[in-house]
Amino acid sequence: MINMAYPIIGERERRLVNDVLDSRILASGKYVAQFEQSFAKYCGAEFGIANANGTTSLHTALLMFDIKPGDKVITTPFTFIATANSILFCGAKPVFVDIDPKTFNIDPVKLEEVLKKEKNVKAVLIVHLYGLPCDMDAMLKLKKKYKFKLIEDACQAHGAEFKKKKVGTFGDAAAFSFYATKNMMTGEGGIVLTNNAKANKYGRQIINHGREGHSTHTILGYNFRLTNLAAAIGIAQLEQLENWIAKRIANAKRYNEAFKDLEFLKPPHVPENCRHVFHQYTVRVSYKERESFMKYLSDKGVGSGIYYPCVIYKQPLYKKLGYKTGLCKEAEKAAMEVMSLPVHPSLSSVEVDEIIKVVKGYKR
Repeated sequence: MINMAYPIIGERERRLVNDVLDSRILASGKYVAQFEQSFAKYCGAEFGIANANGTTSLHTALLMFDIKPGDKVITTPFTFIATANSILFCGAKPVFVDIDPKTFNIDPVKLEEVLKKEKNVKAVLIVHLYGLPCDMDAMLKLKKKYKFKLIEDACQAHGAEFKKKKVGTFGDAAAFSFYATKNMMTGEGGIVLTNNAKANKYGRQIINHGREGHSTHTILGYNFRLTNLAAAIGIAQLEQLENWIAKRIANAKRYNEAFKDLEFLKPPHVPENCRHVFHQYTVRVSYKERESFMKYLSDKGVGSGIYYPCVIYKQPLYKKLGYKTGLCKEAEKAAMEVMSLPVHPSLSSVEVDEIIKVVKGYKR
């Protein structure tokens, strides 16, 4: 079976992990600080706050800008549930906005419609879904007009660029995930980026029990720290990220060319001003055919996946909170049609050829 993901772990990762083990400093330490600095520099941000995972990074980023009970935070319903849950963790209310059916990201036109209608919106939490940046010109224009805090969920978008500027540096803060299947990984892990020195100081307290100094705790904080072991893996992974991105983009280009004339499948749309890093290579297939097509792929030894089969507000938890079906029709339609094919850098050229052959051999 050609798998959807295959994390790359090389000698550099093993050597740095062994260095940490030999040091006996397994929790926070110099490797965490090095990783924070290196990743922030790579993205073009001033500060990086390493976190236990992408979810804690989202939570931290919101708390850094005083998202609290009663606040409204706009986001997309078409993403992993952690995006909206991080708003709930703060006691705030998620307000869902529909997506652009071409990009799967928040539609700026629909966003402004909601901003005009909803009062007291404190923040907008955008998602660069599948590795494709949102329309940041539009987002920054709306931020200036409506005076909200802009938080970027870049958990799937390491190295993605809008007009040659890396995501994670446009808003007030950004969250990244280093889960095992991401474009670069630490097993579990995350980071918050910001250019705001005050927010950075506050964020470092949030992730470390509210500490100010060794034994003084001035705010309610959490244990969201990243370990030295995870950071060591991250240092090695970051060194290879650009090469891996290039392979993902090359694989996606081969797919796009091969699939452009298929009637049953629509390849991903990539705006000219964006660098899509293809955390997922996501296509659209008719809902009536998706199940049979995925079974066909599996029978032929090709893995596939659906990200995401259900919009967030249709999840049982959110139904209990009072959210109703029909809020975001494009997002609901996308959830019924999207599916992803393997695009990761571990794929050989022969495997990419096989995937293309199998997809093009599908009979309706």
